[in-house]
Amino acid sequence: MDDNNKLVSNAFQVFMQQAPAYAQVWLGTAQGLTKASALDRKTECLGYLAVLSVLGLTSGIPFHVTEAKQAGASREEIISAVLLGLPAAGNIVIAALPIALNAFDNSD
Repeated sequence: MDDNNKLVSNAFQVFMQQAPAYAQVWLGTAQGLTKASALDRKTECLGYLAVLSVLGLTSGIPFHVTEAKQAGASREEIISAVLLGLPAAGNIVIAALPIALNAFDNSD
């Protein structure tokens, strides 16, 4: 996680440092849900980006864009995932677009 620390929001880093028992349970649950998913890794990452964008949870977008890119997502797929909720949620998703593209363009 050290390489991705700059991508993890300050709030999540504080959560992991100050409430490690809760963080361990949270991360274990998230990993378990990923294992249970019938979606391939790239599709799951793109879906997660869509959910974050609809909910306006932009602090998690850089980390999850990097995860999606590592899973093989293209820049165009990132854009599509961020804007997927536009018809249902409205323009709240637009705020996520520059954050997502900056993360994509600046990650390996």
